[in-house]
Amino acid sequence: MENFPVKPDWKPVQPCSEPRPQPDSASRIVVFALLAAAVFVISFTALAHAQQADSSKPVVVQPGAPGAPSKMLPPSTRAALPPRSSADVEFMQGMIMHHEQAVEMTAMISSHTQNKPLRSLGARISSSQSDEIKFMKRWLAARGEPISKPMTNMQGMDQMPGMDMPHEASDDTKMLMPGMLTPQQMDALRKARGAEFDHLFLVGMIQHHNGALIMVKDLFDTAGAGQDAELFDFATDADNTQRAEIRIMENMLKKENPEEKR
Repeated sequence: MENFPVKPDWKPVQPCSEPRPQPDSASRIVVFALLAAAVFVISFTALAHAQQADSSKPVVVQPGAPGAPSKMLPPSTRAALPPRSSADVEFMQGMIMHHEQAVEMTAMISSHTQNKPLRSLGARISSSQSDEIKFMKRWLAARGEPISKPMTNMQGMDQMPGMDMPHEASDDTKMLMPGMLTPQQMDALRKARGAEFDHLFLVGMIQHHNGALIMVKDLFDTAGAGQDAELFDFATDADNTQRAEIRIMENMLKKENPEEKR
């Protein structure tokens, strides 16, 4: 074999003394993202196995009434629909009658006052309560219940405190739901005009709304009542809405009587 001469200027390759290139920021982000994803998958898998292992002890939470905390129920609680409560039915029947009077009151506004803020509020109350009346009627019909019951069988007929009721009230007056205006109050509202109407309407509707709050409270204070999901949502929303409207009307009264601000 022929030998090739080695060139005199040949030198072995020296290792590179320059630092190795570092990954840029984008590469780092990708690496960190992959690591985070891996950690999440491992954690989620462990959690799923833990839940499967402890499936014999489910967590059951019962929502509380407006303003009340939720309750943790024992694991033995069965996931079954609650039985229908007669208090639920009576609440819906009574609230329909209650709302109908509010709608009747708002219907007077267009011909009794030019107060724009009051007209706007009245339109809001009329629209929301008319829609709620339709909902309550559908709720009752779906459960085979009548829209109304004889007045003598309805609960919560006691008159609101501070309504200045005569000692010898008529039978019709005694059958009013909490907060509803008496026939005398409704008659005075029909006859009033302008600023007088505005004042009577605001005072009367605040009384009316406070009565609805009492009805909601009585419902949730009744054992076994208010557990129906649709009714619970409706009663809670009605409570929140009417509290907000009461604050609006109280502010309108303060503007009507500036001395009350002091």
